[in-house]
Amino acid sequence: MTQARTTFASFEEYLTYSDAAPLEGRYELIDGELIELPPEARINSTIAVRILLVLVAAGVSVDLVHPGKCEIQVPVLQPRDSANRYPDLVVLRPEHLKLTQRRLTITLEMPPPRLVVEVLSPGKTNRDRDDVRKRAQYAAVGIPEYWLIDPIAQTLTVLSLEGTVYREVGTFGAGEAIASVEFPDLAIAVDRLWDEG
Repeated sequence: MTQARTTFASFEEYLTYSDAAPLEGRYELIDGELIELPPEARINSTIAVRILLVLVAAGVSVDLVHPGKCEIQVPVLQPRDSANRYPDLVVLRPEHLKLTQRRLTITLEMPPPRLVVEVLSPGKTNRDRDDVRKRAQYAAVGIPEYWLIDPIAQTLTVLSLEGTVYREVGTFGAGEAIASVEFPDLAIAVDRLWDEG
C-alpha cells in the first residue's frame, strides 16, 4: 500500500482535486491524506459478483448494483477513521442514477444507498474495521441495511438500521436463506455464496 503525498482540508477539496486529475486505484481519505487501498482479495470480489447476479436475477436493476467501485462519503467518528469507504457491494436507489452520472460517489448530501455489503478480511484489525468502525459510519449515514459476510465461517449477518444503530436480523449459514428487511422477497441461499461451480 502506498501513501499519496497530497493533503486535503475537506472532502469537497479531495473531490475537486480527484475530478480534475483522476486517481489511479482506490484511496481512502484519512486525516486529510490519501491512503491507497490494496487490491481486493479474490474471494471478496467473487462473493460480491455472486450477490450481484442473485440480486439481478431477483429483479434488482443491474444499474443499481455496484461491486467494489462505489465510493461512499462517511462521517469521521473516531481518530484515524476514513472519510470515505468502498464497500464490497452497494445497492443504489433509482435517484442515484442521475446523481452519479459524472462520478460513482455517494456524498453526505445525497440519499443513502439501500444496502452495503462487506466481506470480512482475515485478522482482528480488518474485522474490527468492518464490524465496528464501518458499522458505526454506515449507520450515521442512514444506510438501511448492512450485510457482513464471513467467508471463513461461511455465514452472512444481516443488520437493519433502527433509529441510529443497527439491529441484527440474523446470522445465516449452511442450508439457510438470507432474510432481508430491505429486500423481503429476496431468497438467497447462503450456500450460493460459496459454490465453486
